Amino acid sequence: MAVVIRMTARRPSLPSRRPSSPPLLSRVRDRSPGLGASLAAGALAAGLGLGAFAVLTIALWVSSPYPDSGPGGALHVAGALWLLAHGVELVRTDTLSGVPAPVGVTPLLLILVPALLLHRAARYAVDAPDVDDPDAPPPVRARTAWAGVVAGYLGVGGCAALYASGGELRPQWAWVAVSPPLLAACAAGAGVWTAYGRPREPLLRLVPVLPGAVRRRLLGRDTRARWGTALRASLAGTAVFFGGGTLLLAVSLVVHGDTARASFLQLTEGWTGRCAVLFLCVALIPNAAVWSASYAVGPGFALGAGHLVNPLASHPAPLLPPFPLLAAVPEHGPGAPLNWAAGAVPVAAGATMAWFVAARAAERRWSAERTAGVVALAALLCALLLAALAELAGGPLGVAALTAFGPVWWQTGAAAGGWLLAVGLPGALTLRAWRREGAVSLAAWLGFAGRKPRDGQAAEEEQTHGSRTPSASAPAPTSPPASTPASAATPASVIVVGLLPGQADGDGDTSERYEALPAEPHEVLPVDPPPGPWEDEAARKARWTALRKLSEPTGTSEPGEPGESAEDTDGP
Repeated sequence: MAVVIRMTARRPSLPSRRPSSPPLLSRVRDRSPGLGASLAAGALAAGLGLGAFAVLTIALWVSSPYPDSGPGGALHVAGALWLLAHGVELVRTDTLSGVPAPVGVTPLLLILVPALLLHRAARYAVDAPDVDDPDAPPPVRARTAWAGVVAGYLGVGGCAALYASGGELRPQWAWVAVSPPLLAACAAGAGVWTAYGRPREPLLRLVPVLPGAVRRRLLGRDTRARWGTALRASLAGTAVFFGGGTLLLAVSLVVHGDTARASFLQLTEGWTGRCAVLFLCVALIPNAAVWSASYAVGPGFALGAGHLVNPLASHPAPLLPPFPLLAAVPEHGPGAPLNWAAGAVPVAAGATMAWFVAARAAERRWSAERTAGVVALAALLCALLLAALAELAGGPLGVAALTAFGPVWWQTGAAAGGWLLAVGLPGALTLRAWRREGAVSLAAWLGFAGRKPRDGQAAEEEQTHGSRTPSASAPAPTSPPASTPASAATPASVIVVGLLPGQADGDGDTSERYEALPAEPHEVLPVDPPPGPWEDEAARKARWTALRKLSEPTGTSEPGEPGESAEDTDGP
């Protein structure tokens, strides 16, 4: 048994990991949990998007009385439409001239399909536990979930691109390498960020990347409130631009209703073709709204190389195919006052942005300089967003004259930023001043506030001690004021609360808006009690008389003896 023990003791120990293990197997064995589920979620999101487009095209192909190709051609078209929804530019090979024609106008409504699917897949890939369940497993790491969803989605997308390259609508590989990865990364990142509760740490990590001058100007005191206000104001301004563009489109379609109806009936005769044209028109409505917004801010849009349409003039457009949305284009010639009325859209957008910023500035007691800085930041964000939409809404639709089709992104963004600064900057400062000064006048006119506070210290002393100081004409009470409750002595009134003119903010803002509020009854303890009836002559003599009567022995003298006079009641 000793030999066995000796041999066992001399036996070399086994290594913890075999050195002959392949690196790939080691990485797979040590992978983070949740990677497989993330890959499956990304692949499922891509499959659902492809399935939605395939169902639509197959339904149109089945119901068509004269299909040009078999089901394979319909599936090729479905794959091409799925890539077009990601911003990929397509090439149409079957043309009358035999020259391939690019198709670069991306329907903005179709972008929502892959974006929402990716966002939802990333949220479910994180698998965040319920807050009320303490025994739930921890969520999947953010990098693992994001990388898995993007990799799974792009894997299926690459296969779809390879399949679509054999049809009549073929994708351009340069756009395939850029657009789908960018959309997948942004949408999946937003989904993971939402699943983790939208933390600020990922955004703060980008701060050191900024230059020092930009970092000092953009960051600083009250950073979160300023950026949040600017973001909300820019989104509100973009929404007004989009809504105003949609309104201009609807009005123009109503004015040119006969032309739009004739073009819709001229394109196709069967109900299947008309349904396809209607679906295309609905998918292109956001694009037409962005075109109308660009028209409202000034630069307008192009209907081919050298053919511009703006409120000042409309150049003769080339021969365009009959399409219902193209019927809303204004007629060629100089602009009329009705065309100039489109300028109300950027004015409304600037006023909306100014309202959002002024409301926050009044609440946070910002100075005029800080308010102007937030307006400028909101105008910059809104201009960038509108420029991105203009870039996505346009593109080539052919060769020669149709190489430039839609608004120019940098002109649209620059014009929108100029409008927002010209309208939003004075509007925000005016609304901020009105919220500071106008509320006091309104409260006084309604009878809620009797008078306006004078100075900071005087108004504060008046608000603290004014209600407790007795008037000169009021009769002095005979009992001590300690027996009267403080709440009963203070009458119910209306006070004006806010930043008094004597107080100053850290930014130099020395005034703020006032609000008329009913004063709640509460007990106010003064620092130095005002003189009352306790200090007058009659009360002092009465106290001394009571003390002397209590200190004298019983029966030594009667109260009515002649030797006691009224002067004896006065104490030292």
